[in-house]
Amino acid sequence: VLEALEKLDIDKLIIMPTYINPFKQSFSADEKQRFLWVKKLWGHLPKVEICDFETKQKRPVPSIESVKYLYKLYNPSKFYLLIGADHLEKLHLWHDFEKLNSLVEFVIANRNDIEIPKNFKDLKTDKKIASSFIRNTLNTNEVCEEIKDEVKKYYEKLQKN
Repeated sequence: VLEALEKLDIDKLIIMPTYINPFKQSFSADEKQRFLWVKKLWGHLPKVEICDFETKQKRPVPSIESVKYLYKLYNPSKFYLLIGADHLEKLHLWHDFEKLNSLVEFVIANRNDIEIPKNFKDLKTDKKIASSFIRNTLNTNEVCEEIKDEVKKYYEKLQKN
């Protein structure tokens, strides 16, 4: 988030936690918990807005739907859609991808040293963090200090159940 604010020429950064990724069947941390973590981490930053549009839907929401919602709300002249590099492989499978691609410029946050194709804007991030790694190992070394203990306790509790 801080890198996006620093590197992109933007008036506003909207963070929209998902209810559930349309390509997944389930989630570990529920949408309310993830929303609270995101709000705690970045909700206080200037230019940042935490949006609950997707979590309120209580269903998988395709990105095109969220983008159209934000266009109606803000009518931006430029719309960057930030995604993790791990999503590049299936990007062409996203719902109404051609329309989505015409409405946004994709900005890619690097993950796992995945090469970013030249036709995408590369955020050149260097964070190596994955929720699956945290869930499986309870290693929260890369988690922001503000929520580190909460995240660890949350996943410890899940592992016990």
